[in-house]
Amino acid sequence: MKTMNCKQLGGACEKKFRADTFEEMAELSKIHGMEMFQQNDAAHLEAMQNMQQLMKNPDKMSNWFEAKKKEFESLPED
Repeated sequence: MKTMNCKQLGGACEKKFRADTFEEMAELSKIHGMEMFQQNDAAHLEAMQNMQQLMKNPDKMSNWFEAKKKEFESLPED
């Protein structure tokens, strides 16, 4: 298991997620993002807008995703 926080994954807070794979980590982050969206959390909504801008450019999004995956892979096991 490895740990990353919301900010490391493009979010707005220090909530920690633990997962065995980056794909699992991304899913946990996505669920958290949906919860924050439903709560209309301003900081997370701003982070989501930033991610939406990134998604408009497939190359930038791909580079961001690969960088986050490498960051995950470089983390020590918990």
